[in-house]
Formats: sequence, structure tokens, C-alpha cells
Amino acid sequence: MLKSQILCIMKSFVTSHNSSKIGTLEGYLQLSRPLNVVIGIFSIFIGAFITGNFSPGFYILGACLSGAMITVAANAINDYFDIDIDRINKPSRPLPSGKVTPAQAYWFSLLLFILGIFLAGLINRYTLSIALIASLLLYLYSYRLKRTVLWGNLTVSLVSGLAFVYGGAAVKRLSLALIPATFAFLYHFGRELLKDMEDMHGDRLQAANTFPIRFGIRATQALITCIFLLLIFATLLPYIWGIFGLTYLLLVIAGVDVILLYVIISQWQDASPKNLHRLSNWLKLGMLLGLVAIYVGVTF
Repeated sequence: MLKSQILCIMKSFVTSHNSSKIGTLEGYLQLSRPLNVVIGIFSIFIGAFITGNFSPGFYILGACLSGAMITVAANAINDYFDIDIDRINKPSRPLPSGKVTPAQAYWFSLLLFILGIFLAGLINRYTLSIALIASLLLYLYSYRLKRTVLWGNLTVSLVSGLAFVYGGAAVKRLSLALIPATFAFLYHFGRELLKDMEDMHGDRLQAANTFPIRFGIRATQALITCIFLLLIFATLLPYIWGIFGLTYLLLVIAGVDVILLYVIISQWQDASPKNLHRLSNWLKLGMLLGLVAIYVGVTF
């Protein structure tokens, strides 16, 4: 049975090359989710830079490239396993719209996972271990864990935090990288729950057992509120403890905490998929602003 499935995928992959090359290239770009890749690269860079020593630089560049490959691979495999849900929730995505075939997405993802892990192995054994663990978790997340209560949310949040640890591991200095890693874990945990609320209709039709489906919208809103309030408090601690200065504090309050408060209030006022999608995009902006705040906190 497994052999026949593999042959079927390979046949689909070969025949798919008859499709429009322009559409396929556009689909691959959309499949990669460039903004997520930029955030991942910047996170790895910050994880290394926060240690106070940007050396050896080529190891950091290798980690950023490896992390970018694994991020794109994770996005592609997620779309591969979510094609039925995306046909309902997001029909414009590359697979349901036909810009990329399922076979193309699968092999594209597999190739990038392998290349990302291989490149990580050229840096040191710590980065290799993190790349292997992250890749396995990301695959399992898309294959099974995403449709479970909280396990999927915790998995993607953990991997997001590992991006900073990955940067620190590239230069074999991890301690300060744990600060943004903790922020990233909480930030993504709340955002993943928000996205689960947004996708409830398609998830329910596909028998996905996510937290909002299991416990309801109100319970999910309450959990998101608790997570983001905890995160807001956590962002103040590096200043209180004297790790980062006043510039960091002002930037993190204006660029991250204000967005978090806005999301908390807005999700209670309007839990429609349209508004939740908008809030998810605001949180993406908050990620970038948070990275800038940490970078400035280290630099000045």
C-alpha cells in the first residue's frame, strides 16, 4: 500500500510539470510565505546577536539559511496536509487554487527539510540536533498534532522559540537567547489559538479536535487573554532586571504590548473569521517590531 502511494505521488509530481511555469513559480512563492521566512531569519540572527559576539559570522549566516529552508519546508508540508481544510477556509492558497500540485508541494518540502538539516550539520552538533528536532516536530504538527487539543499549538510555539536558541547554538552561546525564545513561545501560543478560532468552520468539517472546537470560543478567548497578559508582563522583566535599557522598554511597549492589548480587546468584541484574520496579521507585525526592540535593546 505504501509503495503504491509513493508511486502515485511520483506520477503526480512528474505530470504536474505540464502546468504553467509562471503559475507554479507564483505558487511556490506563495507557498513559502516570505514574511514568515523573514521573521524566522531575523529570529535566528537575534538569537546569535543577543549573545554579544557576532562571531563566527559565517556560522550565523549558515544557520539563517538553514532555518529559512526549514521554515519554507514547514509551510509547504502544512499546506500539503491542510489542502482539504484550505479548500473551505482559504481556497486562494496555492494547492486548492491549483497553482502548485500536492506532489510538487510534498517533494519541495522534503527537499528543503533535507537541505536545511544538512546545512545545520555543517555548523556544529548543536545546530544539527535542533534542526532535526524542529523538522520532525514541524512534520508531525502538520501531519497529526495540528488537529489535536493544544498539542499542535504548543509544538509550533516551541519550534518558534527554538529559532532564537538555534541562533545562539550557532555561536555556542545560549543563555541570553532564552529571553526572546520565551517571548516567542508565548506570542505564537496565543496567535495559534487565535488562528484556530478563525479556522473553526473548516476544522470542524474535517473533524479536527482543536481547542476552540473542544471547549468553545469563550474559553479560547479567555486563554488567549491570559497568555498575552503574561507575555506583556514578561516583556517588562528584561528592563526591570537591567538586561535591556529604556529604549528597549519604550519600543516593546509601543510596538508589541499595545498590539497585544488591542488584540485582546478586539477578539472579545468581534470573533468573526474576518476580524480574527485581521488580528493575526497585526500580530505578524508585532513579531517584527518585537525583534527590532530586542535588537535595539542589545545594541544600545
